Amino acid sequence: MFSRLSLAAGAVAGGIVVFIGMHTVNALWIIPGAREEGRKLERAELDSATNKAIGELRDEADRARFNRRLCIERGRLYVNATGLCVERQAQPGG
Repeated sequence: MFSRLSLAAGAVAGGIVVFIGMHTVNALWIIPGAREEGRKLERAELDSATNKAIGELRDEADRARFNRRLCIERGRLYVNATGLCVERQAQPGG
């Protein structure tokens, strides 16, 4: 009914289709999700280490200097009067 050559060709073609399908699934769904999860975990670890380092500072002045520098590095605005780190307001014209 079917020759061995046509069965082998069908198996190869099926393997190629499965291979392409799996790579498409990986590229579109699995890998981006894993990258985002990795970013979240890394940020959580860095924030934890930062908070631990802040807690180990000697006094409030050291904490305020550290928080101010950290706030500026993140592109925010440090308000000295309140000690809060806030988003910068959009500048007109740019």
